[in-house]
Amino acid sequence: MTTAPVHRSPRLERSRTDKWFGGVCGGLAAHFGWSPALVRTLFVLSVILPGPQVLVYLALWIVIPKAPA
Repeated sequence: MTTAPVHRSPRLERSRTDKWFGGVCGGLAAHFGWSPALVRTLFVLSVILPGPQVLVYLALWIVIPKAPA
């Protein structure tokens, strides 16, 4: 009996190469397989709306580990 290989999603890490401010958007884009430009655009558009978007970004910057070099 054979078993199928387990595919794990990549670990959520801040990007070292695709970053503007901390690499949070680049890391989220890499984790979900999205375009970094799309994630950044969605974040900038979300800042227009009322809410704690900037605080969430800062918290993610602190919580998400930096990708190894």
